[in-house]
Amino acid sequence: MVKIRLTRMGAHKRPFYRIVVADSRARRDGPFIEILGYYDPMKEPSEIKIDPDKANYWLQVGAQPTDSVKRLFQRAGLGTAE
Repeated sequence: MVKIRLTRMGAHKRPFYRIVVADSRARRDGPFIEILGYYDPMKEPSEIKIDPDKANYWLQVGAQPTDSVKRLFQRAGLGTAE
């Protein structure tokens, strides 16, 4: 199964996250298929950048977003396929 999820990047206590498409069996920071965007919670206000074309494509072919990614999609103005 393919998931859309966050992978942690950044230094100690300075995280930012990439929104990636990955196999559900892969580890959190392991190999991924494609990068869809990023989320930076350390900026004020937090910064979310997502490529809507790529995100919609992966949702159409059946990739399942995690709960946190669903919330980020809603905040970014992207509707999820549900």
